[in-house]
Amino acid sequence: MTANPALADVARRAGVSTATASRVLSGRGPSSATSRDAVRQAAIDLGYVPHPVARRLARQSGTRIVFAVRDERADILRDPFVTRAASAMAAATEPEGLGTALLRLPLHATAELERLAADRSVAALVLAGHDRDLVRGLPAGLRGRTGMIGAGGSDVDSAAGVGALIRQLHRTGRRRIALVAGPRWLAASRAPLAAYARLMREAGLPVRVVHGDFTTARGRAAAREIRRRWPGTDAIATVSDAMALGVLQALAADGVRVPDDVAVTGFDDSPIADVVHPGLTSATHPVELIAISAVQAALGVPAAGRLFPSRPVLRRSCGSSP
Repeated sequence: MTANPALADVARRAGVSTATASRVLSGRGPSSATSRDAVRQAAIDLGYVPHPVARRLARQSGTRIVFAVRDERADILRDPFVTRAASAMAAATEPEGLGTALLRLPLHATAELERLAADRSVAALVLAGHDRDLVRGLPAGLRGRTGMIGAGGSDVDSAAGVGALIRQLHRTGRRRIALVAGPRWLAASRAPLAAYARLMREAGLPVRVVHGDFTTARGRAAAREIRRRWPGTDAIATVSDAMALGVLQALAADGVRVPDDVAVTGFDDSPIADVVHPGLTSATHPVELIAISAVQAALGVPAAGRLFPSRPVLRRSCGSSP
């Protein structure tokens, strides 16, 4: 008997593909009598017990999880957040023979969601980039088998993370702090923006906000817009490391010293934060844990859907030593 046998072990012993073993053990999909006998005997010999996620999928139709990202950008599926989340979902479900598909949705995604609801291969949906209207308008066929990444679903406590960075900027003497926020349409953009605005007002400081799209190019443009609209800005906080990198690039090109003239903070604590110069102050973002939690929510696993903590990681870009 194999210790903690996986579906792949059963398939190997039975001499069939993992997909065939999954169909036999779930009772869904075609398989030959010979394959059924071989798979069932292999499961008995190995002491195989289906993973809880696989058991839940077996009660539904479908053999794959769809990770759908709603965004305006055509290249959103190459975004580091998306690739990290998709990899975590695939790693969590692939050992049980479950597929993970990655899909971009336009902002007006009614027709695409209706097609997903009617697709019998879709066992569950994980949706990122949603807003209230999209959630309210989910087709009936997707309700009860959709997990959300972002506001109202599995998410990072971005308000706490960004808030901690704003307080750090204030402690180090910054008083003209601007924020490069997320897109206006995105539900997850609201929490960090609200935290920033509240802290500015409590400190009697002006609220200065421009909106971005989590890209380096927009970070460069945002930095120049901020300095044009609010000369004398002494700190620029952003809600993503990618945008913060763009801010750093624009400031360097314009001869602005970081952190001497303008402090900069990001969000994500991505690998780039530790290698750029100066090192980028950021906040942690446990993307993989969030993605797995959203998959669990989509499959109805109890206690799924969590707000994960974010903590500041101080580096030179805000005048703090590592």
